[in-house]
Amino acid sequence: MNRLARSTSPYLLQHANNPVEWQPWGDQAINQARLEDKPIFLSVGYAACHWCHVMAHESFENEEVASFLNRHFINIKVDREERPDIDGIYMQAVVAMTGSGGWPMSVFLGHDLAPFYGGTYFPPSRKFNLPSFMDVLLGISNAWKNEREELLKVGEKIRIHLTQTTSSSTSGSIAPQQFNSIAANLRSTYDWGYGGWGDAPKFPQPMVTEFLLQHSLLESGEELQRLIGHYLQALARGGMYDVVGGGFSRYSTDRFWRIPHFEKMLYDNALLARQYLHAWQVLREPLFRRVAEETIEFVTREMTNNAGGFYSSLDADSEGQEGKFYAWTLEEIRSALGSDSELFESAYGISALGNWEGKTILQRALDDASLASRFKLDLETVSANIGSSHALLLAARNLRIRPSTDEKIITAWNGLMLATFSEAARILNNQGYLKVATRNAEFLLSELRPEGSLRRSWREGRATSEVYLEDYAALILGLLELYQTDFNNSWFTAACELTDEMIEKFNDPQSGFFDTPHDQELLLFRPKDFQDNATPSGNSLACEALLKLAAFTGREHYRDLAEKAGTSASSLAVRYPLGFGRWLSALEFASQPVKQVAILGDRSGESFQSFIRIARDSYRPHAVVAASTYPPSDSGPMLLYDRPLINGGSTAYVCESFVCKQPTSDLDVFQKQLNTQE
Repeated sequence: MNRLARSTSPYLLQHANNPVEWQPWGDQAINQARLEDKPIFLSVGYAACHWCHVMAHESFENEEVASFLNRHFINIKVDREERPDIDGIYMQAVVAMTGSGGWPMSVFLGHDLAPFYGGTYFPPSRKFNLPSFMDVLLGISNAWKNEREELLKVGEKIRIHLTQTTSSSTSGSIAPQQFNSIAANLRSTYDWGYGGWGDAPKFPQPMVTEFLLQHSLLESGEELQRLIGHYLQALARGGMYDVVGGGFSRYSTDRFWRIPHFEKMLYDNALLARQYLHAWQVLREPLFRRVAEETIEFVTREMTNNAGGFYSSLDADSEGQEGKFYAWTLEEIRSALGSDSELFESAYGISALGNWEGKTILQRALDDASLASRFKLDLETVSANIGSSHALLLAARNLRIRPSTDEKIITAWNGLMLATFSEAARILNNQGYLKVATRNAEFLLSELRPEGSLRRSWREGRATSEVYLEDYAALILGLLELYQTDFNNSWFTAACELTDEMIEKFNDPQSGFFDTPHDQELLLFRPKDFQDNATPSGNSLACEALLKLAAFTGREHYRDLAEKAGTSASSLAVRYPLGFGRWLSALEFASQPVKQVAILGDRSGESFQSFIRIARDSYRPHAVVAASTYPPSDSGPMLLYDRPLINGGSTAYVCESFVCKQPTSDLDVFQKQLNTQE
């Protein structure tokens, strides 16, 4: 057993019994490399990564390869989900050296931590236009002994390039009319044939479509809303969506959304469920509500621990095969469904040949109306029949050997899902969702904040020592959404405390925020990433959190910091909107008059609850809502202060652009004030 056995990361624990003498990242491994005069081999991956498993089986479990690694290298294994700082730095290096990146990531470093060679997956023998892993190791070992000066020169060039790229910044802002141009550009590059953007592999873009949905409410947005409807229909019909158990896979291996890469990530499902929820609010398409609910219920059932934390991911593989848990043979479907199988087979275009390696990945072929016509049934009967078939298949699938679960709890990803559950609770009036959200917030503020110090990751009672900007910012946003659902001041107070800590730990006086705190261990450089990737960047989340808190508190310092960060991302967001989707939402929020809504009165009274229902009856991305019994507590938002009641009854205040409308106790007047654009 190597030095990974005490790790909190399931990914590292998967490698604890490798013959490779793995070590976690840290001073001990780095100092040993210097002492023994060996280069560092850095291997980065994550628990649900299919090709990480492949390389582990082919190379890291191979005694000959392990022996060579142990003799000639100091070997460090990193979970990219626990250490996004290390992953981000060296992924930039690999992309700079090779033009592309991915996982598993394989990088070779000098003693100063500068990378001089890197790549991703290396096979055991030369194929796929890649050298064999042993060829790479032999070449690096020989060069370290005989041409070290050249290697170190390469490392220094890469270090300078990465440092300059990180320190370079742009400035400026996006004029309100420019958002129209960005939306038009995204619309013009949209794939109207199959939905989405780009070619295979095709990734969902929930942050981009969220921006488009928000923008559609400000301008004449019928065409944008048609695009969003087309896109979400395509995702829900394709193989990426698990129609049996709910939830989305990571991405599609083709441009048609048919064949997924099967791992299920918490962050994807948080962002996509939120997108479907908001789209249902605007478009009222029943499918969108159903997908949101099924995804949330999947997370509740399969990705939530007993204490309330959300797990990180489900593996792509089970029983050593990718996708085995999710694919079906015709015989398996007929056995599970019996006499209902014929209708289901038509609904999903199922054949004996299947659509993937002799099996079927379920994806809708005929809609309910077409099935009703073919089988001479009413729509309600068809819908009920399909729903019953899904339940029968889920029961049958639950008897299979499940993919492994990465049970670590990551603060940032939990913050994203906390926001989704909180919004779903109030939009769908679902107290069960609120209970899940409340337990999650309590868990995060206790187990992930031991002794008042926020941490990145937790598993089986142990938290890591690191924390990152995205952890703070995502949790703050999740707490603000939970506050706007149950109006418990403790969530708002915690959000404010975390915000002040975030500013103290991560603020860059020049602009924006660093990804790592000022007191974290020294790395090759202190990273500061603005681009939104599979998850929103820490900077875009921080900007959004500060803008919303400014609206709640009236503290201009928060808004100033947000706008300063925004100037560093604006020009990039205009040029590369697909990589800055969350930024676009935050920047447009900053450019618009924000509606600040305060509701006071008797919380148990019908009038008070009617005001709350009106505030929630539509999708209002450019509004914040505070509510309280009268008089409000000192621990609540400043937005509630100095707001007297009208004749002692429930009263609503709507403010915008530093101007408050006439307070009202009339529900119709309140509705008009909310819906009027200044």
